[in-house]
Amino acid sequence: MKAHKKTVRGRLAPSPSGRMHLGNACSALLAWLSVRAQGGELVLRLEDLDPDRCRPEYCRQVEEDFLWLGLDWDLGGAAGGGDYFQSRRREIYQAYLDRLEEKNLLYPCFCSRGELHAAQAPHASDGTPLYSGTCRNLTPADRLERARLRKPALRVRAPEETVSFQDGRMGEYASRLDRDCGDFILRRSDGVAAYQLAVVVDDGLMGVTEVVRGRDLLGSTPRQIWLQRQLGFPQPVYFHTPLLLAPDGRRLSKRDADLDLGALRAAGVRAEQIVGWLAFRLGLREREELVSARELVSEFSWDRVAKEDIWVDASRIF
Repeated sequence: MKAHKKTVRGRLAPSPSGRMHLGNACSALLAWLSVRAQGGELVLRLEDLDPDRCRPEYCRQVEEDFLWLGLDWDLGGAAGGGDYFQSRRREIYQAYLDRLEEKNLLYPCFCSRGELHAAQAPHASDGTPLYSGTCRNLTPADRLERARLRKPALRVRAPEETVSFQDGRMGEYASRLDRDCGDFILRRSDGVAAYQLAVVVDDGLMGVTEVVRGRDLLGSTPRQIWLQRQLGFPQPVYFHTPLLLAPDGRRLSKRDADLDLGALRAAGVRAEQIVGWLAFRLGLREREELVSARELVSEFSWDRVAKEDIWVDASRIF
């Protein structure tokens, strides 16, 4: 009797904190193509954890932009209900925090943002400062006293452990957790779950087997794999993709409204132009031409996708 092949399940997981830009479209296109080429399923999850930046109208715009680009999904989105909005999953995240608490892997951190920025600490590979451990070994009495002044965040005790994995595009990657990322936050002081926890829990519970995202998140993957092991979730296959960079070297961001899809659409740029330009720059097509996402499915291969970042001059495209 033949064993059934496990269905590939990927995800589109945008943060609805502004209009999508060309860099967001690039990683979403690759995630969509990879799953569709394997006959798999796609989940649309809205990663709207940050209540200060994420808005309902941005969620609607995200769905509209995906569909305009020709990127559909099988599960989730607004039609999937609250299960696919991270802002509505707080109790779920708390349940998994409780599991980590039972293993004595968490501790409260009372440091303010100003104190963290002022600390002279080593930096992780992505440039962020490593936590100095100020609150790691506070006594119960110390914690009680500090809790009277401010609500704590929750940090994980990063072990002296190296986690390695094989990225589908970037190759072997390893990180020594205590040295390269330090004690990282899993719940903010305002009670909002941190990205590292939410993405692990959601990918695990939603049956995600393949994660495609920008290479700026490569350094986060070892700590997420470690969390998966602590919580009993299987490890997905990872593909980290090239970033789109502005002429000054910074990656495209929503904050600077770089190549906003709304602005491009208003200027008359067609979806096939954007997909064709991305396909050419990523190495999926030999020349720049009008093409739909659907037309790329049958010829998609990760072996053809560029590893190098892509430089973008907004004044010279479209």
